[in-house]
Amino acid sequence: MDKPRENVRTAKGRQAWERRAVDRAELQVASGAVIASRLFDVADAIDLGRCEMLWARQARPAGMRSRLIFTPAKAVAFSEPPLEFALPPVGVMLDGTEMRAEATARLYDFGVVRLALQFPADGLSWTDYVRRVFAVDRAVGPAAAVAVWPDLLAQVTGIFADGFARRAASYLEEDYLVGTVTTFEGAPGAPHLTAEALMRQADLAPLLSGEDRALSEDVRRELFRHRFSYYADDLAVLTWDRAFVYDPRGDSDVLDVLDVANAQLLEMRYYQRLLDAELPRMYAAVEAMRRGGRLFATNRFANVARQLYSLVGEVTELREKLDNALQITEGVYLARVYGAALQLFRVPEVSAAVDRKLAIIRDTYAALYDEASAARGALMEAVIVVLILVEVVMAVLHW
Repeated sequence: MDKPRENVRTAKGRQAWERRAVDRAELQVASGAVIASRLFDVADAIDLGRCEMLWARQARPAGMRSRLIFTPAKAVAFSEPPLEFALPPVGVMLDGTEMRAEATARLYDFGVVRLALQFPADGLSWTDYVRRVFAVDRAVGPAAAVAVWPDLLAQVTGIFADGFARRAASYLEEDYLVGTVTTFEGAPGAPHLTAEALMRQADLAPLLSGEDRALSEDVRRELFRHRFSYYADDLAVLTWDRAFVYDPRGDSDVLDVLDVANAQLLEMRYYQRLLDAELPRMYAAVEAMRRGGRLFATNRFANVARQLYSLVGEVTELREKLDNALQITEGVYLARVYGAALQLFRVPEVSAAVDRKLAIIRDTYAALYDEASAARGALMEAVIVVLILVEVVMAVLHW
């Protein structure tokens, strides 16, 4: 996980924030939840059909192929719908009190497992709702030393081991935290507040930033820069590692889009790490071959060139699968959310770095191919010269 955090929480700052919340006409969250997600890169690919069969052997509720529920299929669709299923509920200590969280897992065909813990947040004041978000982050966030994520991942990998192609030796991770609200009560306009009324009546900045202390206006503007609404009474606000989603219709499509964007970031980081490790080996192999002389290096150059070509082909194929994971053609609203999430998570920057490394490997492959051809030509010339000399010697001896 490489998402930076700055959590400076003092008792004085917390008290000031709570006083500000009490001073305004405080909203009451009638129905809401806090969802903590952790994504793991576990394999080069996952055979989802095979995993469906493996899950069917478990005496548990059936899994389902995820799809965007509220968006027309022709507008937005998964190229290969991920497989989602429920795991046994998990008990987690939140500020000294055990709370049961719903656990789910989602498998993507490009090798990512997404685990999620959903904590109920019903019947809370807005202040208590934000406290619940903070508590979940402290309990299962990236800074928490808990076994819940490794335990859940062990369950998943144990069940679906036969469906994973080339398991990773170590797992890269990403995390994300989302606060969701379906209905409010106890305030003008409740239960279906408009997005504008919600922004006036609830301070979203602490939830989105993880900070109890008052933030500067510049930071607050940046926090709300990626704010989206489709109807007047829904709202999605995205940040680097958190989001808030308010939708009276219980729309899960925004959450699905955030999952895919996080999964793409994770995979791009994997490709970047893979190529970062490969480049030094490539340079060392090329240097060793050149030190060994070029005349008889034809096969060595050709073998290394083939290995590099195979690597480029493999990464390119996986990249295409990843880039086509979610196809958006007519869903303008979700396209905006998806594009903002990719930008926030720096997916284009990491993707560009991967492309640069692939270009270096392609150029090296081309150079090795040329050197192999040159070495082959030099060898053929040497053989021809030797044959001519042999014929001359044989002719002289017979004369």
